[in-house]
Amino acid sequence: MPSSKKLLDALKPSDLDRVDPKKEVTAGLTTFMTMAYILFVNPAILSATGMPREALVVATAASAGLATLIMALYAKMPFALAPGMGLNGYFAFTVVPFIAGILSRKHVTGVEPWQIALAAVFVEGLVFIALSITKVRESVANSIPRNLKYAIGAGIGLFLTLIGFNDAGLITAQTAENGHLIALSMDPAAFHSTPTLIALSYTLLAAILLSLRIPGALLISIVMAIVTGIVAGLASPPSSIVASPDFSLFMKMDLHGLLDLGLFTATVIVFTFFVVDFFDTLGTATGLASLAGYVRRDGRVERIGEVLLTDALGTTFGALLGTSTVTTYIESASGIEEGGRTGLTSLVVALLFFASIIIAPVFTVAQSYATAPALIIVGLLMARAIKEIDLQDYTEAIPAFLTITSMPFLYSISDGIGIGFLAYTVIKALTGKWRDLNPVVVVVALIFLGYFLSLPSIKP
Repeated sequence: MPSSKKLLDALKPSDLDRVDPKKEVTAGLTTFMTMAYILFVNPAILSATGMPREALVVATAASAGLATLIMALYAKMPFALAPGMGLNGYFAFTVVPFIAGILSRKHVTGVEPWQIALAAVFVEGLVFIALSITKVRESVANSIPRNLKYAIGAGIGLFLTLIGFNDAGLITAQTAENGHLIALSMDPAAFHSTPTLIALSYTLLAAILLSLRIPGALLISIVMAIVTGIVAGLASPPSSIVASPDFSLFMKMDLHGLLDLGLFTATVIVFTFFVVDFFDTLGTATGLASLAGYVRRDGRVERIGEVLLTDALGTTFGALLGTSTVTTYIESASGIEEGGRTGLTSLVVALLFFASIIIAPVFTVAQSYATAPALIIVGLLMARAIKEIDLQDYTEAIPAFLTITSMPFLYSISDGIGIGFLAYTVIKALTGKWRDLNPVVVVVALIFLGYFLSLPSIKP
């Protein structure tokens, strides 16, 4: 069919000759299955801020569909996007409570902290767009130390695992008198509770399915945990399957509120969103491109500019729709392994995300015990970056280690990044390794230094 051939030609990179439509569609279905868990997990995480869950499902599906559609039509790569794990945790458990504390201290009422956080995501997206359409992106990408990049990803993984343990009811905060800050839940009734047993059982199931390389392992574990919870009487089934989309989060950003936070505070929040988003996308895109055969002999990634700009646009549109940072998903590798090589793969994923919008009620029934397995396992997948860190050079290893451990222990992704940059700068300077520093690293370290020094005045 001529129309089908034109569509295929429009969705494939110009240097790709052969396209197998059947493989591309299968690849798209596989990719969607492996990342559809985000439709359960992202609303569960962000709803902790007070945002309406059904509207979050719609925002998640719509932003994922729109960003992946841009990837299909513009970048023409078999990559899919959705609100990023880790960044949603930073949004919900670091940024929003921090902003809420500032507003409380200033006795500001009538302002929702999550709306200010959405504004920060929107600004970060604009910064990302500006860098993506200029050559500045390459200089910035090359300026951040390699080991710190990996440390940031690994630290976020541990941060997510800690949240997963808490959601599963496995851990509890302890008083200083007991000698522990965090410990296993010592209440037998809590530890042996049905929600905790469900979380443990389906974490084990997810681990087994992943080990057997079964597509959709996390999604399967979440769905089965939800069904088990409903059968056990812990949750009610959705009142309906299909519903009119709830777009009540559209354009809920509070840019004025972001400006009122102050220069240092707003800069650090936006910068942390940007750093994690930019380098997560860069690393993920490089890995996926290598798997798909789009890395040149000189190491350059084909169409990386288009991929980065797509990611930036996805983040910006995601903030407008009402969700945290949208980024490229490593789960796209599952579709690439099935033969996906063009935008047709991502087009299929986009259409499936759009279709999910009208069945939003289905994704609102997930309780924390049902999404905990995904958080724990995703934490492992992100923590694998530790193996890429140079642990022999202490001037590299120590800042990386402090970055990784600070995030879960301080319960703050931004604090972990700041400590890492400061440690890297100071240790390199005092050991005479000035040449390893560059203006970007020094400026970032100074920004975080100003942020930490100002904490007593801005943090209740």
